[in-house]
Amino acid sequence: MKQIPNALQMSHKFLLEAVGFGDKVIDGTMGNGNDTLFLAKLVGKNGKVYSFDIQKQAVKKTTELLLKNHISLENVNLINESHDKINEFLPTNENISAAIFNLGYLPGGDKAIITKPKSTIPAITSCIEHLIVHGIILVVLYYGHPGGEEEKDKVLGFAENLDQRIFNVFTYSAINEINEPPILLIIQKRK
Repeated sequence: MKQIPNALQMSHKFLLEAVGFGDKVIDGTMGNGNDTLFLAKLVGKNGKVYSFDIQKQAVKKTTELLLKNHISLENVNLINESHDKINEFLPTNENISAAIFNLGYLPGGDKAIITKPKSTIPAITSCIEHLIVHGIILVVLYYGHPGGEEEKDKVLGFAENLDQRIFNVFTYSAINEINEPPILLIIQKRK
């Protein structure tokens, strides 16, 4: 058996199962563009990726990564805004098969600029409103930084209160690692 995947690797395994050619998806935390690139490859030229980040550095790095990998920017919408503005950019009748968030700070960026529950929870709520049946929302919670523990607790508390008749909600994480190992939160719409 190969090594068990970490939280981020497992999120990509879930995306492989949930996203198909032509789908519409959201990357709620663009960062360095890795998830945006992964999603763009999954949806192909007939799909659409909406990718959000408040930092111009994230948009620049993601644009460079996509172009380096020969991904057309026609079906990737790189949005230099907070993820709590999803409903302002996603058409009202647009349905998504998946959304992914990597909470915390931009790797290699300013560690003082972090995601916060006051924008993250509305962003997840917006994704829920557009989610198709059996669609998924994946949230990788990095919380080993100032403010991270509060966001983790509020996001998990929000997810714990989703109606079990409509949503499956799971977590995936290592329990014997030190230094706050990432937690993968999985929300799937049942019906």
